[in-house]
Amino acid sequence: MPKVSVLLPFLNPGILLKRAIDSIIKQSFKDWEMILVNNGSTDDSVFIAKKAVSLDKRIRLVDEPKKGIVFALNRGLDFCSSVLIARMDADDFAYKNRLLLQYEYMQNYRDLDLCSGIVRYVCKNSSFEGYRIYVDWINSIKTYEQICLNRFIESPFAHPSVIFRKESIKKYGYYLNGSFPEDYEMWLRWLEKGAKMSKIDKLILNWHDLPSRLSRVDKRYSQDSFYELKMQYLDRWLKKNNRFYPRTAIWGAGRYARKRAKYLIEKGHKIITYIDIDPKKADRSDCTFYKNIPGPGQYFIINLTGKRGAGRFIKDYLNGLSYIEGKDYIMAAGIYT
Repeated sequence: MPKVSVLLPFLNPGILLKRAIDSIIKQSFKDWEMILVNNGSTDDSVFIAKKAVSLDKRIRLVDEPKKGIVFALNRGLDFCSSVLIARMDADDFAYKNRLLLQYEYMQNYRDLDLCSGIVRYVCKNSSFEGYRIYVDWINSIKTYEQICLNRFIESPFAHPSVIFRKESIKKYGYYLNGSFPEDYEMWLRWLEKGAKMSKIDKLILNWHDLPSRLSRVDKRYSQDSFYELKMQYLDRWLKKNNRFYPRTAIWGAGRYARKRAKYLIEKGHKIITYIDIDPKKADRSDCTFYKNIPGPGQYFIINLTGKRGAGRFIKDYLNGLSYIEGKDYIMAAGIYT
């Protein structure tokens, strides 16, 4: 049995698939198998996959006729024979020591269910600056504690950079199919059930941002889908961790923050006030100007302001008032690198 299974689903990636496969073949760590899952490709990628299989006995090709990344992933998981499963995407590139670093890390930290590493963002389109900022942010979130505290901001991992234990899949569940990003849902579900996750502070993957990637063309990866998903998990987290439940304050008095808070209200959370840095918004009867909020001990604060850069300001301000993240407030929006 190989020590690591590399799971790589694909749908019409063309010649990019060869680059991804070659980056695994050239790994310094040699004790692996690769499960390629064809999810209905109609281009030359199937030919590329079959050629790779013919040249390397460690590579297998599986077909999944049901269209959809979740069907392909779960089909591939059933064919992975190793105790460790590394994800890989057809348009990405793994650095030579990626598998070695992650295998050794998981061997050294037996309590970990999943680990990732630092990724390099690769994109030729300068208009995708927001995603570059997101990648800088996920690279800054490394420890289990940081991942837990920041899980409601955005997905803390680049999906093709993770490696996890097969027993964790059996314990916490497979990928779920629905109107939400399947990877983010799995991380939230696993963390809620007690899974331990961390990152290696080493560069392991080039993460390519192409116009055709699912996160840009599939509505499951829209901002609304992300918020609908994380509000469900945030609701349950707050009921366990908000010592003032159901009393809650929302940082953000604008339309989007109120829209996101509506789900919590429907679940029984009582919004005491909306906090805002804009004095005009703070003039409303249900609002508080941020300079007038009390010290910790009155209510729990949730940041739902998604404006770029606002998160860092809010976090620094609350810390300056002796609020403790995870105890007195939680960030649920606003990447703040």
